[in-house]
Amino acid sequence: MDTTFIVVFITVDSPVTAQKMMDKLLAERKAACVNIIPKVESHYRWQGKIESDDELLLIVKTRITLLDEIITLVKENHPYTIPKIIAMPIVGGNADYLQWIEKETS
Repeated sequence: MDTTFIVVFITVDSPVTAQKMMDKLLAERKAACVNIIPKVESHYRWQGKIESDDELLLIVKTRITLLDEIITLVKENHPYTIPKIIAMPIVGGNADYLQWIEKETS
């Protein structure tokens, strides 16, 4: 299985943070495409309590070789102590789209 390409999921607290993160990821060619899902209801355990927040979800299409750089970029620009940054392999898809991801990321 080729795991050259990944989808990275990042949650953020506000439209301003989402826009800032998207702009940085695209400008620095860490992502070929970033989707912003405007309302995600998140429920989680944090510091011994059950919490809930309205968040935005960024879906980032990129290459696995850029993941460490993406994690660093997000952590440096994110308001959360521990931002959610998880990656999943793209196991297949439109070859033209995957080639486009390769071309648009450095």
